[in-house]
Order: sequence, then C-alpha cells, then structure tokens
Amino acid sequence: MHVSGHACQEELKLIHTLVRPKFFIPVHGEYRHLKQHGELAVKLGMKEKNVYLGENGDVIEITRDSIRKSGSVISGQVFVDGLGVGDVGNIVLRDRKHLSQDGILTVVVTIDKESGSVIAGPDIISRGFVYVRESEDLMEQARERVREALKECEEKHITEWPTIKANIREVLRVYLYEKTKRRPMILPIIMEV
Repeated sequence: MHVSGHACQEELKLIHTLVRPKFFIPVHGEYRHLKQHGELAVKLGMKEKNVYLGENGDVIEITRDSIRKSGSVISGQVFVDGLGVGDVGNIVLRDRKHLSQDGILTVVVTIDKESGSVIAGPDIISRGFVYVRESEDLMEQARERVREALKECEEKHITEWPTIKANIREVLRVYLYEKTKRRPMILPIIMEV
C-alpha cells in the first residue's frame, strides 16, 4: 500500500529490525533522505562500511563479505515523448521552448511554377504569438512585408525555395521584433502550381 510516498522513521526502523540486512543501499528520495536513512541504519547497528550511498550510474558489487563500487555506467535523464523513449534531442527541446515562449507564425504562399509570380497569399497563421483578430493591423503589415520580399525575389529572378523562405523569414523577423519585441518561429510554406 502506497500512502505518503516516503516511510516515516519509525516505519523504517521496523523494516530494518524485521529484515536485518547485512548490506544496505538507501534508494528513493533526495540525497538528504538517502543520507538520513543510511545514518538511521548505522544507529540501528549496521556497520558503516556496509551502508552504501550510491550515485546515479554507480555499478555496485556485493559479495558475501563486502559491498563496493566497481565501476560506473553512463546515466542521465531519459525523456519519454509519446511512444518514443530517449529520442527527444536537444534541438527538439529548444524548438519546443521557443514555441512555448514566442509562438509560431506560418506564412503560406502559392507561386506559379513557370513565371515565379504569386498566385495566392500570403496567408499568415498565428499560434501562440498574437490573437489575429486583435492584431489585424500587425498581420496586414506583416503580409505587406512578405509581398514586398516576394516581389523583390521575383525582380531578382530568385526562384530557389530556400532563398525565398530565408528572405520571408528575415523580413518578418525584423518587422515583428521591432513591433512586438518577440521572436516567433517563422515557418514559410511555398506551394508551386
């Protein structure tokens, strides 16, 4: 039965008295809890050399007569994300932190495959950045900045998507920071038809 999460000192004494372990490794809790539990075991008659306060990653060897650290293994935090275990990298965590603080702005533009001219858009979708209905002027100015960037790309005959996307990102990054002092993640999506 799990009630409070940690046994009280009297409960720990009872377990030690009933089990009478030869070796003892306190587990579960903060380091101070482990240390106090080890001290309690010594007070109850265990030899201090038979109490081991381990660290994460310690490999502990127990024989009939001794307990000792015999090595260590790599250990640390393992993130569980949905069905994936340990597959969340630093870049994903950085992106999630960025999204949680500044939101995301998605810019959707449809371009003619032959001429490179804009057929539709730019449409701007905001999530976690600003509420669009209360920031219509800001969004319209942002759309205008994107139109200017696209026109400039068209005039310079820039047709490579990565360059067009980088131009859109840069123009919006500067404008939005100037107006809001925030840096949302900017995700341009260019569709060719």
